[in-house]
Amino acid sequence: QVVLVESGGGLVQAGGSLRLTCVASGRTFSRYTMGWFRQAPGKEREFVAAINWSGGTTRYADSVKGRFTMSRDNAKNTVYLQMNSLKPEDTAVYYCAADTSIAPVTRQLNEYDYWGQGTQVTVSS
Repeated sequence: QVVLVESGGGLVQAGGSLRLTCVASGRTFSRYTMGWFRQAPGKEREFVAAINWSGGTTRYADSVKGRFTMSRDNAKNTVYLQMNSLKPEDTAVYYCAADTSIAPVTRQLNEYDYWGQGTQVTVSS
């Protein structure tokens, strides 16, 4: 069982920055691929970023590449999503997810088996 708790969301003006944090339970966190996904009202949940167990490999959606950076601290069982140059279209609920299958980094939503409760990010124009 893995429990994920996100924090750091909020309201920010376009061009601003936020850092999301996800803290995970469990002693094998360092083995997992971790991902961030988001869901805007009326839209499907979509991939944002993912990071492998060591932090040496990251993947980003084209829409956030160059603006968002995902990182992890295995000693703290924590992953981060640094979001810069935010746009109104980044407004969504952001979810942290864990892929415990010890597989390569994936963008596929259905490969992630544990999810957090989500944190709201709102970007005003």
